[in-house]
Amino acid sequence: MSGGVQARQGLSRFALPLCVVLLAVAPLVLSPFRLGLLAKYLCFAIVAVGIAVAWGRGGMLVLGQGVFFGLGGYAMGMHLLLAEAGAAGLPDFMVWSGVEELPALWAPFANPVFALAAVVVLPGAVAFCLGLLVFRQRVRGAYFAILSQALAAAFVILLVGRQGVTGGTNGLTNFGSFFGLDLADPAGQRAVYWITAAALVVVFLVARWVVRGPFGRLLVAVRDGEDRVRFLGYDPALVKTLVFTGSAVAAGIAGALFVPVVGIISPALLGVAPSLELLVGVAVGGRFSLAGAVVGAIAVNYAKTVFSEDFAEGWLYLQGGLFVLVLVFAPRGLAGLVERGREWWAARAGGRAGDAGGSGGTSGSGDAGGSGGVTGAVRRNEGVAG
Repeated sequence: MSGGVQARQGLSRFALPLCVVLLAVAPLVLSPFRLGLLAKYLCFAIVAVGIAVAWGRGGMLVLGQGVFFGLGGYAMGMHLLLAEAGAAGLPDFMVWSGVEELPALWAPFANPVFALAAVVVLPGAVAFCLGLLVFRQRVRGAYFAILSQALAAAFVILLVGRQGVTGGTNGLTNFGSFFGLDLADPAGQRAVYWITAAALVVVFLVARWVVRGPFGRLLVAVRDGEDRVRFLGYDPALVKTLVFTGSAVAAGIAGALFVPVVGIISPALLGVAPSLELLVGVAVGGRFSLAGAVVGAIAVNYAKTVFSEDFAEGWLYLQGGLFVLVLVFAPRGLAGLVERGREWWAARAGGRAGDAGGSGGTSGSGDAGGSGGVTGAVRRNEGVAG
């Protein structure tokens, strides 16, 4: 087995259990404020997993994940506000806007089952319809990226323009409870953290199962040679649409969890710039690695929190420069650098084993020494190739 394969298997074998342990220990060592920040980062990590599958495996540069994040967030926010307002009440922002009757759009979200279903169905349905429309026309590459970016901009304009329905620029806020959990109570905040961490693990496992199976190999084939896959009888448009839909569902789930974690959902969190921030996190961590995407999303958002305190105006420039540097000098991100380091170490270890075999052959049997030397050379070559 080559050193590269061994490195990837070793990384895969230990990465997930280590992450689960860290997530389990976090509530024991972090203050409620820091735990809330980590929960927010985990929400972005859920989105990053979907982007890694769509971009890294499928070659679809998605710049509009803020739309699906917002659909899930607003669906959950509407339900929580209605649950607090009661059967006859209106959310506060509607009262301030002069709305006297609950809009028909809001009424179904009073049902918790409908709201939970909408968190998944709304982003998925929009992405599926858009994907079929776009990919059937063989729109790809930069054109698809620009289209998804335009969708995010249009979505923000729609939200801002409907003050009485969506809360306008202020969005939805002042959530007191989350399905019986008091969001002002540290115990309730810890429970929301556990729910968010569990959602990340589930989304990660599902994504890993998809990319490692036959569908994942088909997706890579579509990315590398769409016309050839079409010639073999597959439908590349449907494959890409399903992946795009899956990434949208992940973003919707993340948006729904973001609402109780942070306590607000507004257009400022859903536009072009926030969508690009999600993309930067995936690029830094490694778009070809699910674990790398998770680490990158958490690291970039943590850096944003730190740098924004002292360099609020310079963070966007720093983020853009980081994105360019990663794409130019480390296109596989941090995960790629780690893998290259492991492969280098495996190749070096193989070289030492080969040298030892050659020395043994010189002092003993010539055939044995030659065999050991050849084996060492093969291992070195495999390590570099991996």
